[in-house]
Parts: sequence; structure tokens; C-alpha cells
Amino acid sequence: MLIVLLITSVVMIAEVIGGLLANSLALLSDAGHMLTDILALLLSIVAMKFAKRPPTLSKTYGFYRLEILAAFFNGILLIGIAVVIFMKAYERFVHPETIKGVYMLGVAMVGLIANGAGIAILGQSAKKNLNVKSAFFHLVGDAISSVGVIVGGVLIIYTEWYTIDSIIGFLIGMLILRGAYGLVKEAIDIFLEATPKEIDLEKLVKDLQAVEGVKDVHHIHLWTITTGIHAISAHVLIDDIPTSKSALILQEIKTILRNRYGMGHTTIEFECESCGDGLLKGIRV
Repeated sequence: MLIVLLITSVVMIAEVIGGLLANSLALLSDAGHMLTDILALLLSIVAMKFAKRPPTLSKTYGFYRLEILAAFFNGILLIGIAVVIFMKAYERFVHPETIKGVYMLGVAMVGLIANGAGIAILGQSAKKNLNVKSAFFHLVGDAISSVGVIVGGVLIIYTEWYTIDSIIGFLIGMLILRGAYGLVKEAIDIFLEATPKEIDLEKLVKDLQAVEGVKDVHHIHLWTITTGIHAISAHVLIDDIPTSKSALILQEIKTILRNRYGMGHTTIEFECESCGDGLLKGIRV
């Protein structure tokens, strides 16, 4: 993350200078996208540092959610950047300005190479962490927009079609907005403790019901603490059996949840129809 932060900062400065020299909105838009990358990386690094802190009496899950909070603010920031780009693109489309295509092309090529290096560095980690994933998609978006700026630079050099700069700027804004929407939506889902999209809840219930001694599974709550860390609580109806046998059932349930679904945070409450209170009624899956 620190290496990518350094690369992105250098390229952003180059794009700002190049965008001003070339008078290119597309290049300046790409620099704006780079700025969001830098802020995203900084927020992610700080959040990941806090996430390593141990749980406390007031924060029993620790500081994992700081990573999600950082990702949420990154998405909001991207939306703001996209709106500014749309406004500038409209102004340039109505009143086209002369653009130096050679500067535009040269700086965009440097940006593409740098983005490619960043993507290669973060590729594997992006699959395991939402903050790294957000930074990764920032870079992918920048790489795509750099390709667009390169195409625009070539067209301007050979055709002097300056309006293409505004069109590319608008497309970059759309790309930023699309990524921001996905990022904010995923973060909100986690804050709302929605069922993780990678887990089939109906299949999970069937797996637990297949355990010998389990008659029913209900009152299920399944949520995400932070990227890759899920938790579940459930009521399990079993026969009226000795505690030693129920302990074996519990062990098998936890093994299934851990090995098949990667869940280590589990809260299972046993019930039996003849144990006094009877079967608690509630939402079933």
C-alpha cells in the first residue's frame, strides 16, 4: 500500500503539471482521480493500523469497522469528484479550448505504466480486504481512464478535435461514479449487517439441519464484521439429550461453519421441545 501510495503521488503531480501545460480537462480529471486514490490509500492505511488494535471493554469486536468506515468515505469522496468533472466537462463541451495533444499523450502514457504497476502490486490482496479492494479499483479506473486520455491525445494531435477532451473527461467521471456506487453500497450493506452476498443462507441452514441430532434451525442472524470476517447466531432445536451429546453436536456445527463458510464468530443456542419453555417462535429460513 505504501509503495502504491508513492507511485500514485508522483504520477498525480505529473498529471497536474501536464494537464495545466496541455490545457486538458481529461488529464486534470485523471489527476483528480489520482488524488482520490491517494486519499483512499491514506485512509486505508490508517484504518488498517487501527484494525490491528485489540478489542476493549467498550469495543468488543475491536476496530475492524474502521476499515469499512474508511471505504464508505472514499466512495462519498469519489462521488463528489465525479460531480465536479461533469460540470467542467459540460463547460468545455459548450466552449471548447485549444489543447496540446503531445503533452496530453506523454503524461497519460506515464500514468498508464504507473497504474499497471500498482494493479500488479495490489492484485492478490484486493480479494481479501475491502479497503485494498477499493484502492485496487481506484487504480483500475485510473488505468482505463489513462487509456482514454491516450486515445484522446492521439486524436487531438492528428485531427485537432478538441471536444474529445470533454467527452473523455465525462466518461472518466462516469467510471468514477460507477466505482463509487459499488463501494458505498457494499459498505452500507456491512453497516446494515446484511447477509454476506458470498454466502448462500438457505444452503447453510440445510447443512446444519443435516447434522445428526438437529431437528430445526431458526432465529438466524448472519452478518459481516469487516471484509472476510463473518459472524452468525442461531437457535438450534435438538432432542432432549445429555449435555455431553449436545457438545458433540455443537462441535460439528462449528466445524461446518468454519470449514465450509469460513466463520469463526459463532453463537449457537440449543433448544428442545420438552425442556420447559418449548420451541421459541420466530423467523425461519
